Amino acid sequence: MKKKVLTMPISRKTPFLLRVVAGAAAIVLAVALSATQVTAAEPVAPPSDAVPAAAVVSGDFKSLDGEVQGLKREVLDLNRDLFALEEELLFPANTQVAVFLSLDVGQFFELDAIQLKVDNKEVANYLYTEREVAALNRGGVHRVYLGNLKTGKHELVAFFTGKGPHARDYKRGANLLFEKGVGAKYLELRISDRQSAQQPEFTVKEWE
Repeated sequence: MKKKVLTMPISRKTPFLLRVVAGAAAIVLAVALSATQVTAAEPVAPPSDAVPAAAVVSGDFKSLDGEVQGLKREVLDLNRDLFALEEELLFPANTQVAVFLSLDVGQFFELDAIQLKVDNKEVANYLYTEREVAALNRGGVHRVYLGNLKTGKHELVAFFTGKGPHARDYKRGANLLFEKGVGAKYLELRISDRQSAQQPEFTVKEWE
């Protein structure tokens, strides 16, 4: 099953150049919408060959609507490209570390929240909605954290909070000592049902 990654917004400040380009994209969309209103307000002279005026106006509206929709798609594509460029600038591959969460549970644990610490410093604290948990249970993967680390040894600690067996409050932790080399590092937090112990199991592993 192909997993869908649920990304989180970057909390760092967007570089000035990206904000300028994003602002320009918004201006383009605003101008397009303004043009639609101005053109629609102009009277349309009926042609001499007795073509109904209503048909002409309707055709003009359809043409303008198509142009505006095309501009909207271009702006959305531009925003997506800007987001990818922003990540490349803020989190270059040689220092990038990403932490993902996946679920394979159904009987022994219901996730509520997760807290992450890297080298004893809190880097993420996320509270899940029912809809997000349902998406994870369908095979989705949530990127909990994206940041930068220098090369060398580091420690990741994760705390999971939710409902355990018999709907009791449940909190467990898992940790991993890992080495950051040259290149991006990807780590996965996995919660699964452990049938033999009738308990949930929490693991952290590195993606190869």
